This record gives sequence, C-alpha cells and structure tokens, in this order.
Amino acid sequence: MPSTAAAIKDTAHKPLPVPNSDFYDIVGTLNPDEQAILTKVRAFMQTRVAPIINKYWVEDAFPFELIEPLKGLDIGSIATAGHSSKLIGMVTMEMGRVDPSFATFFGVHTALAMGSIAVLGSEEQKQKWLPPMARLETIGCFGLTEPLVGSGTGGGLTTTARREGDTWVLNGEKKWIGNAPWCDVSVIWARDVADNQVKGFIVENKKTPGFSVEKIENKMALKVVQNGLITMKDCRVHEENRLANANSFRDTAHVLRLTRSGVGWMSTGVQMGAYDAALVYAQQRMQFGKPIAAFQMVQELIAKILANVTACQSLMLRLAEIEDDGKLLDQHASLAKAFTTARMRESVAWARELCGANGIIVDNNVGRLFADAEALYSYEGTFQMQNLIVGKAATGISAFV
Repeated sequence: MPSTAAAIKDTAHKPLPVPNSDFYDIVGTLNPDEQAILTKVRAFMQTRVAPIINKYWVEDAFPFELIEPLKGLDIGSIATAGHSSKLIGMVTMEMGRVDPSFATFFGVHTALAMGSIAVLGSEEQKQKWLPPMARLETIGCFGLTEPLVGSGTGGGLTTTARREGDTWVLNGEKKWIGNAPWCDVSVIWARDVADNQVKGFIVENKKTPGFSVEKIENKMALKVVQNGLITMKDCRVHEENRLANANSFRDTAHVLRLTRSGVGWMSTGVQMGAYDAALVYAQQRMQFGKPIAAFQMVQELIAKILANVTACQSLMLRLAEIEDDGKLLDQHASLAKAFTTARMRESVAWARELCGANGIIVDNNVGRLFADAEALYSYEGTFQMQNLIVGKAATGISAFV
C-alpha cells in the first residue's frame, strides 16, 4: 500500500472534487422544466447575490439593487401558481444555501404574504393583489408575532380589530416582521373584539393613517432582512381588505403549516452552504505541509456535516411528497422544522470549528451562516413548540395549557 505521504503527493497532482452537497441527487427527482427553473435560481444566487451579500450583511442593509434582476427570473408566483412542493422547496433551499436572509425576504413575500391571500382571500382579493405581488411590483409582509406574544399567538393576540360599518379599526403592535420597514402591504392578524376570533387584514402601509414601522436594529442574525416593529393606532381598513376566508386562528395556522416546511428547506440549504464553504477551505488550508482535508478528524467533520445535509434533504423530499398528495398535517411540518433546524445548528458549528479562527469572519461565509442559523432555529415556531405539536400527535395527549 502507498504511504500517506505518497497518497497526498499523488492527490496534489489531481484536480480536487468540487463540493457536492446533493450527495443523493435529490435535484434529479425534479422534471426537466423544474430543473431549468432551479438552475436559473442557482445562477442568480451565485452570480448576483453571493458577490455582494457579505457587504450588506455587515452593513445591516437590504440589497435593493437585486429586486430588478430578481424580477427577471419570473418566480414571484412560485408558491401560489400550482408548482410542485418539491420545486418550491428546492428553490428555497438554493436561496438559503447562499443567503438565508435573502431567502427569508423572498419567503415572507411569496409564501406568507401572498400565500395568505391565495389561501384565504376572495377571488376579488386574489385578482387585485396577487398579480402585482407576483411581478414583485408590490412587496408584502406578514404581521402575526407581537412584542409580548410569540408562541402564544393562537389564543393571546393583543392586537384588536373592531368593526364600524364598512371599516375595521385596528390597534396594537407587531414585532419581528420581515420586510415591514420598506414593503407596500402587510397582512395583519388581529383579534375581533366581537367574537374573540382571529381575522386577517390586508393593510396598505403608506396609505393607512396610524400605521407606522420602526426598523429593529442591532441584530446578530439575518441582518440583511429588515425586520420591523409595527404600531397601529386606530388604523381604518375597509371591509374589502379583510381576508374573506380568515375567520379563526385555525385558518392562520393553515398558512403557517405550509410555510413551516419552507423553513425546513431553508435550514437544509444553510447546511449545504456551510458544507460547501468548509470543504473548499479544508482543501485549500495548508498545515504541516498538507491540506487540512488530509487529516482524519477534519474528514470526520466533513462526513458528519454531509450526513446531516443528506438526512435533512431526504426528510424534506418526503415531506414535499406528502404535501403534494394533500396529506400534510401540522405534526408533519413541525417534525421537519424541528429536526432540520437542530441539525443545521450542528452543521454550521462543525463548519465553523473546521475553519478555526477564520470561521468567525464574514469573508469565509461560514461565520455569517453560523449566526443566521440562530434566527431560523427560533422563527416560524420555536424548537420546543414544534416538539409539543409532534408530542401531542404521537401520544394523543396535549401538553399545551
């Protein structure tokens, strides 16, 4: 058998493999038309987003210059136009692979804001709002979480809606609302004081007196996404802007069930990005006369990250099949969100560890993904809440108060 030194020397004369974080070729399950769409998204993320995103992350700013080229991809209606859940998920995964902040902006707009209107709006509301939103001419956000109400939104919303003739008067606050500081419309969820049920409203931000947004500063994660604190003081919204089929929190939860799977795909993409960056670093970083990729313990880290990535991809692929079959339940989405975000935390930590001190700087991408992972772990329902949903389904006993 050749010596280790000889093997390393021989390797030095061969081109090293490029990172392949799709180890089981899940992209190969897409049909040719879907693969073509995914290829466009991947190229956009790699050529337009990747070169500038670190700068915007450090500056805590959003790259508005990317909106126009994003329009050219014609994917604004991807979550509402009947595409397969596999394609929607893999587009989210590809975005998350380069930057989960940009993926979050896109998901909030297309899945949460547009999805609420597509699932719960009247035909008139769909015709009015969805076309300009699909063209990215009108950008939306989703206002559910409040300063004092996160996991308890199902029964504890403090934002109120009071009907007065043909208008509704909204009062309250919403916090951590992605896109809110600059978007055009907000889907706001409020408790109807008449029946104590949660209702949904389409609020035109700049045209609604009493509606104001303060940007949340000094975040350590998802810094490119602009999150806002929305304050509503006697905001008057016409009845025609009340989501026609949103009559209880059960309806709100239906939208969340669909978007929760998106976080699973995004978390999988974050791991892919961390794996790609860590592997390239290991192939290039020299210590003791050889690349650190030649060391056994480094290879173990690489293998463990890849195993996490592949497990998450396989889980999400099956979840997409369940969703496309119309059988998606809350516990299915919750299990996926909890599992993928937990594995993501492991993967980005291992990638950071592999890169040593260089892993804490933004330039290597790993540090940015490491920080951003913390936000994904918590939003769209915490790890603990997801496990309680799964636990109730598994045991038949609710642990909720």
